[in-house]
Amino acid sequence: MNEKLAIYPGTFDPLTNGHISIIKRALKVFDRLVVAILINPNKTPLFTLEERIFILKDIFRGEPNIEIDSFNGLLVDYAVKKNASIVVRGLRALSDFEYEFQMALMNRKLNRDIQSVFLMTDYKWFYISSTIIKDAARCGGDIKGLVPPIVNEKLKQKFGFSKD
Repeated sequence: MNEKLAIYPGTFDPLTNGHISIIKRALKVFDRLVVAILINPNKTPLFTLEERIFILKDIFRGEPNIEIDSFNGLLVDYAVKKNASIVVRGLRALSDFEYEFQMALMNRKLNRDIQSVFLMTDYKWFYISSTIIKDAARCGGDIKGLVPPIVNEKLKQKFGFSKD
């Protein structure tokens, strides 16, 4: 059998219900999915790499077709290392499309064997992003229902709104 393996890269800082929607929908198209956390030296994430891995593994425990991993460097090199030829990306607004289109073209220039597949975000998650979630949580906003419960609790802890 020729298994279809795809990579869904991102910082996932924090993971949102929009990300989860893309992951679940990608699994309807591909046999296996590697959710790969990009280690970007130009960003200072709120959650450590270990925390993000823990959250993803906790949410997707019992899902044998999902692998949680991390990488640095070029996505196309990572894809080759994982023996994957497909990159999944989620799209919300037109601004996402411009950026993702540029990235897909650059990846294609770097390695013509790597294909990008875009999935539109479900309409109910269209307006959220990790940045907006962090900003709302930082100010004590109620983000319940926009992120998994574990992420909601960890954000409260990070910003001092936890009852613990």
